This record gives sequence, C-alpha cells and structure tokens, in this order.
Amino acid sequence: MPNFNFTVTKTCKQTGARLGVLHTPHGDIHTPVYMPVGTAATVKAMTPRELIEIGAEIILSNTYHLHLRPGEALIREAGGLHPFMAWPRPILTDSGGFQVFSLSGIRKIKEEGVTFQSHLDGSRRFISPEVSMDIQHALGSDIMMAFDVCTAYPCDHDTARDAMERTHRWAARCKAHHDQDGTHDHQALFGIVQGAFFEDLRIESAKVLSDMDFIGYGIGGLSVGEPKPIMYGMLEALMPHMPQTKPRYLMGVGSPDCLVEGVLRGVDMFDCVLATRIARNGTVFTTNGRLVIKNATYAHDFRPMDETCDCYACQNFSRAYIRHLFKAGEITGARLASIHNLRFLLRLMEQVRTAIAQDRLGDFRNEFFARYDMTRNF
Repeated sequence: MPNFNFTVTKTCKQTGARLGVLHTPHGDIHTPVYMPVGTAATVKAMTPRELIEIGAEIILSNTYHLHLRPGEALIREAGGLHPFMAWPRPILTDSGGFQVFSLSGIRKIKEEGVTFQSHLDGSRRFISPEVSMDIQHALGSDIMMAFDVCTAYPCDHDTARDAMERTHRWAARCKAHHDQDGTHDHQALFGIVQGAFFEDLRIESAKVLSDMDFIGYGIGGLSVGEPKPIMYGMLEALMPHMPQTKPRYLMGVGSPDCLVEGVLRGVDMFDCVLATRIARNGTVFTTNGRLVIKNATYAHDFRPMDETCDCYACQNFSRAYIRHLFKAGEITGARLASIHNLRFLLRLMEQVRTAIAQDRLGDFRNEFFARYDMTRNF
C-alpha cells in the first residue's frame, strides 16, 4: 500500500532482535514500540498532549467498545477518531474479536459472525468480519485488525484448530471487504495468527496468513492466563515462520518483563491496559519492580516514585505526596501514577531500541532483570 511501509533498520548481532520504522499517514512509528491503550477513545486519566509529552507515537482504541458507545456513525460524522479525540498521531483499532469472545454465555458464534448481548444495556448485536471492517473504516484508524476467533487457556487441539481455521476464513473475508473498492488505502489491515498453545497450529497459521499478504501480523490468543514460559515458547516456535519484512504485534502484552522478553524473540509492537489499570489502584513500575504507593511505609518518603525516571510525576512529586493523594481520594494521584507508568514503559522501549542499535540487547536484558524483582510488590 502506498501509504504504509515497514523497514527493518537494524538487527542486533547479539540477539537477532530488530529495529524498524513503520510509516503511516499520521506519522512514523519506531519499533519495537509499546502502544498505550485508549479503549474508548481516551487513554484513561491522560490527555493527548500528555501522551505526546511522554513519547507515545501510537495508541490503540477498541472497535467493540466504540461500536457500542458512542457508535461509529457519530465518530465518522466527527471526521474519524483522530479529530474526535484530538490525537494527531497513528491509531490502531482492535477488531473487537477478543472482547466479543470474552462474553461467554451471552454470545453465539456461527460462520457468518457473532451474535452477542451488549454489556451496557443487554441489546442484541451482531459483528461479522465485514461489519468489523465497516466499523473500523468509519473510525478511520491507521491500522485495522482482522476479526478473529480467540480460544481460552487451556483448550484442546480440536478446539484450537477449529478456531484457527475459522480465523483464516474470516481473515480472507476481512481482506476482501477491505480491498473491494480501493477507497481505504489510508488504512492498513493486519491479520492475526492464532493456534492457541500448539506449535503445529501456530506455524500453520503463520504460513496461511503469510500467503494472504497482510501489511502486518498480530499474534493473538496469548497472555490469556497461561504461564509466561509457555507464551515465550510459542513465540520461539512461531517467529521463524512469520514474514521477515512485516511488523509483528503481540496483542495484549505490556508488563516490563514481557516487553523485554518479547523483543528478544522478534516482536515489534505491544499493547496492554496494565500500566494505567494498576496506576489507578496505586501501583507503579520502578526499576526495582512494582511499588505500591499506598503502603504506609511511604508516608514519610520524600523520594520520587522512581529516582531514575524523567517523567513529570517523578521530577516534581514525592512518594509521600502521591500516597497522600490516593489516601485522600484525589484523582490527581491516579493521573500522576498513570503518567509515570506509561512513561516507564515508553522509556523502557527507548532503552531497548538503543541496546539493539548498540548490539547489546542481551546484556541489557541481564542488567534489567538483575534490578527488576518480579516476585513481589514493595
């Protein structure tokens, strides 16, 4: 597509991880990249200006939630998501597949699509591959995701194969609908690799979708409750069979440890709500691990949340003050914690990109985990 181009600019000699640039109509995305999640056309507790200030190059919004509220017709009337939410940089929209398939008990899956009840008002809704494309066309995102079928952990091989094969059929329908009139070349469509936790299915899915020649590829159905070593094993089995010249997006993954380990295994793009969700509950990332700012031990601690961080919150406010805000129920506490957590992940990816450029990502990984304690909050 003339409006999109992905270039691998550097491969780390130490690990094989890669730097890249994804060119889009709303700007370049430097990979590996973490994408803050703006599910309902806003990253919770953040303004677009603040997101730009902390270095976000792209954000994610969700087709399912925006379809239910305020509706894609209103967003189209506003000119699309970019002017509607005053975000000038690239936007990726999830297809809604994961959210629909999370509605166990209130949805029915058929070959045509999925019928489900709205979690907001119980109204009966229907999304098919074609409907998902139409919604995302109305939203005007730079990157669209194909409508796929997710599986739970654990599941058996037959269930995983059935979901994978339907994902492939739906991917073909998404691509045909997206391409049919040539009016949407300002939006790139990514396919989504499925196959649950079976290496043979993951490899098969990668090969089938590669033949469809999408602009990029999501890796779905991981980080759904399985132990992390299983996820890493799936990535290691899958990556040799993924297109080498296309961006690879590990969907729904965004803890600091998983970002580092994912990049080591060839992932280019990540997203997750974790950073803002735990921030609103008073937990923040630091170079030593997670810190629960509401703990009484920080009542007289006048250090920043993370003494190595360059974010606005850490440069201006103490642990004691931010703890006070949470204990007082002041919304500013959640905002400052959100600014910090998002900046922590974005800065981590900056450090990862620098390490790849210097051919020392393996060393960086070892240094990171020597400090970052994943076993406890403190």
